[in-house]
Amino acid sequence: MPETTARSLLLNLGHALDHFFLLIYTTAVIAMAPEFGMTYGQMLPYATGAFIAFGVGSLPAGWLGDKWSRHAMMIVFFIGIGCASIGAGLATSPLQLAVALTVIGVFAAIYHPVGIAMLVQNARAVGFTLGVNGVAGNLGVALAAIVTGFLIDQFGWRMAFHAPGALSIVLGIAFWVLVPREDMAPAKRPQKLMPLPRALVLRVFLVLTATSVCGSAIFNMTTISMPKLFSERLGDFASSGTEVGFWVAVVFTLAALAQLIAGKMIDAFPLRSIFLPVALLQAPLFWLAATAENVSLLVIATAGMFLVFGQIPFGDTMVARFFDDRWRSRVYALRLTVGLTVSAAVVPLVGYLHGQAGGFDLLLYLVGGVALLTATAVLFLPSERAVSAATAVQPAE
Repeated sequence: MPETTARSLLLNLGHALDHFFLLIYTTAVIAMAPEFGMTYGQMLPYATGAFIAFGVGSLPAGWLGDKWSRHAMMIVFFIGIGCASIGAGLATSPLQLAVALTVIGVFAAIYHPVGIAMLVQNARAVGFTLGVNGVAGNLGVALAAIVTGFLIDQFGWRMAFHAPGALSIVLGIAFWVLVPREDMAPAKRPQKLMPLPRALVLRVFLVLTATSVCGSAIFNMTTISMPKLFSERLGDFASSGTEVGFWVAVVFTLAALAQLIAGKMIDAFPLRSIFLPVALLQAPLFWLAATAENVSLLVIATAGMFLVFGQIPFGDTMVARFFDDRWRSRVYALRLTVGLTVSAAVVPLVGYLHGQAGGFDLLLYLVGGVALLTATAVLFLPSERAVSAATAVQPAE
């Protein structure tokens, strides 16, 4: 297999596994709760540590990626998250489970600041490259539900953690063997992009942070709640773990295709002109979903998730366009640390709102409101014309 093909394939598979591992528990918990003598709402918060670690761990992962080696960090990612998942499948108490899930989050934190920076560092069509990578990530989201449901129905919930863990370890060994190491750490490479004025960089970073916070919150609220939402509202469509997983996978797989479309549009049109309607249209769809059931819920949920998934490449594109490769992993890490740490609060919030409202009505209304906040932040993103004017007066270093 050619070096570049192996590199791209394994990096995209890594993105799929990253999201897959984070969402095994959100489906498995439905079957695990009775075994542990607890309710869904009581057990769901045990995943909070995973999502906090997913955010906080991004900062040291990004620093190591830039200063040490992105190649080595990806090997650590594959093998580490695989071992952690196997550990989760061996848990016999809620405390052991919480610790194992948190360790999964620690290793999951490596991928976005390191893997995506590695993927785009020589990419010609950044938007499309990120679109393909985004599809891979969200296929991981989709497969998490159906594969976990199937493994639980056939072999029990422990195998839902063990099998993916073993696969990830094998892929880590393949990455080690097939993908060559870099010649030097990214932080030591020559600068490629024209420097921007500090005020403009700060403005971009604030927009990046705000949209990341809102986007991560929406992504977590929808992907975490979807299996339980479908088990409650699809009636005879979803009477088993496999059927629930199937319909979640259908919605997420169709929605994942949005990233290919978004990637192509990002390469062809001004970023803000595409980002704004994608964020804005989410609100009415999730407000409609709050009262929908059966087929209408499937249709509305697919449309809403199409926009949620389609939004993902925009943040990564902002980093690639406005920040030089020498410190790109650290920028990815900073925005992920803020966005994902805040969105970690979503995990117990989903369980709390479900328990208080007896369903997901309030949660879906909240998702629509957060989407409006995203659209507001996008309005402050500098236009391409403003960036061109700023770089025209900046001397190259």
